[in-house]
Amino acid sequence: MPPLIAQAGKREATPAPSAGNEFGASYREIPLGEIIPNEKQPRQVFDEEALEELVHSVKEFGLLQPIVVRRAADDSGYEIIMGERRWRAASKAGLRVIPAIVRETDDGDMLRDALLENIHRVQLNPLEEGAAYKQLLDEFGVTQDQLAQRLGRSRPTITNTIRLLSLPVSVQTKVAAGVLSAGHARALMGLKTGEEDQVQLAERIVAEGLSVRATEEAVTLLNNGHGPVKKAKRTPLPQPEHFTRTAERLGDRWDTKVTVTMGKRKGKMVVEFGDQEDFDRILALMEGRA
Repeated sequence: MPPLIAQAGKREATPAPSAGNEFGASYREIPLGEIIPNEKQPRQVFDEEALEELVHSVKEFGLLQPIVVRRAADDSGYEIIMGERRWRAASKAGLRVIPAIVRETDDGDMLRDALLENIHRVQLNPLEEGAAYKQLLDEFGVTQDQLAQRLGRSRPTITNTIRLLSLPVSVQTKVAAGVLSAGHARALMGLKTGEEDQVQLAERIVAEGLSVRATEEAVTLLNNGHGPVKKAKRTPLPQPEHFTRTAERLGDRWDTKVTVTMGKRKGKMVVEFGDQEDFDRILALMEGRA
């Protein structure tokens, strides 16, 4: 059977220098439709803003770094080993073919390579990294020491990152969103007074902007029995005078209490009413029907 590149009517590029071919690798330009993502890709979240920046770069300069692929198991195309983000950007940029290094790689090396690429590019959040470590341990039956040696990480790093997966779901959500750092999460792991305290302390960290050091000190106090976690109290932001004046003016016009507040990311306007009749009255004033 002729190669897939030939079937697609595309000219196969000149192979990479012989040094690359010695390791079973060759350079090709492959139609995007013949490439599928790595189903074991450790990275679960792709930053849309960063992806759009890459799309713009690809449109303007082309794809400067080839992706790395291997033949799919059923020989129907190619599976990505490294470079899924570049592949996504190339597709969004409207490219028909993409430069690729075709390499012979087994399943174990494929997951390892995908994990290493994302770690080195600082693209995995701590939970994705922990899940990827656990997947490697479960699928290939290696010890944490063996995994650490293979990935060039310390064993405590592997252990502590996997432990983050045992945090309460609401805390994990904050870590995945980048609201809590890995350092904060590790500090919370040391809290022995239960999940409820972990959740409440996580809320305090976000609300009060606690540093990792301050979080560690709070954990030590709690573990030593110095009272429950204080629920986070959000300090109200000072409101622009324009909002205050507008609320007073609308309150006078509609004969009710109006408040306008601005938070860190968005604002809200609250219009109070007494009952259904009062609601209809205010609505008529808003719509100019009264």
